[in-house]
Amino acid sequence: MKRLNILNVAIDNCSSQELLHQLNAGGIVYTPNVYHLIRLQQDPEFYEVYQRADYRVCDSQILYYVSRFLGNPICEKISGSDLFPAFYRHYAEDETTTVFLLGAKEGVGERARHNINRKVNREMVVDTYSPPFGFERDEAECKRIIERIRKSGATVVAVGLGAPKQEKWIHHYHHLLPSVKTFLAIGATIDFEAGQVQRSPRWVSEAGLEWLYRVCMEPQRLWKRYFMDALPFVWLIAVQRLGLYRDPFLKESAYSPQR
Repeated sequence: MKRLNILNVAIDNCSSQELLHQLNAGGIVYTPNVYHLIRLQQDPEFYEVYQRADYRVCDSQILYYVSRFLGNPICEKISGSDLFPAFYRHYAEDETTTVFLLGAKEGVGERARHNINRKVNREMVVDTYSPPFGFERDEAECKRIIERIRKSGATVVAVGLGAPKQEKWIHHYHHLLPSVKTFLAIGATIDFEAGQVQRSPRWVSEAGLEWLYRVCMEPQRLWKRYFMDALPFVWLIAVQRLGLYRDPFLKESAYSPQR
């Protein structure tokens, strides 16, 4: 599978069908977007965690356009909110594929579970859990979550906690779940699957304006993320286009991108 570098992220240049086929063997999947890329210039722990993913696929139409500007086009945008429904439909008839949903507010995961199981016509999503605020700093709570996932028998864990929390949680705890083949970091996708939050119309997403739609829907939470990150991102991409970009953590990194 080919890769291209945007700032300090090696992104897999693949189609969604190629990725779904590869995931038959499992793996950890992250979906970088502009917000991730800005955080990855500033947060060394997040940077190290990102290097350990098996797959990093383009979550953003903006990154899709940026790849063309940099002269190495991405073949397809694969956002978490598109990948997850494609995943459960692709594996709908595979009885060995069962899913645990971790994230979203109380009750939202159960609504998503009901909707997904109805779509695939089986009990594919076997359990859900909405963790309390700050749970990631509570080792006992994290151990309870691990035990609940084990008891569920799930072979896939879809984590919708937002970045960088979801990626860091997967990195820190995936080794305690050897029966789980696949970990998907899916952001707000559980909310979408539950009907809690409406996705933008397809033409908005294809025009690269889904970020603006989401800001209009949740202005207090998202305006800073999208507008404050825009200028430094544009500057860094220009620097990379000129061949002057330097990874701020390259010398410090103990890891290298790997499969």
